[in-house]
Amino acid sequence: MSDFDLKVRDEDGVIVLNTNGYLNNFGGEAIASVCLQKISEGKRKFLVNLEKTDMVNSIGASILIEVIEELQGVNGKIGYCNLAPIVEKTFNIMGISKYAKIHTNEEEGLADLSS
Repeated sequence: MSDFDLKVRDEDGVIVLNTNGYLNNFGGEAIASVCLQKISEGKRKFLVNLEKTDMVNSIGASILIEVIEELQGVNGKIGYCNLAPIVEKTFNIMGISKYAKIHTNEEEGLADLSS
């Protein structure tokens, strides 16, 4: 059992994933599962809102990298928003921010991915 929750919605073709809790292997797998399902349905744009996630461990981050690789194979895009400073640092160290845009807030992320 994990203290991680995920809410998913489609915002004009951009799949928004709102996380809540510690993003470890359980949280990473939950995000990957949704993304892979949506990719199989033809979705190509994703925004992960980490406003309620204060920590991401290396396993969670490595699973996010797998999602990025999957999206690169289908010319998809993923962005992240509302990162806590420690999460942004983790994303920089793990290289996630080289392949996915980091946005200040959800509105900015949606505007970028919708264009």
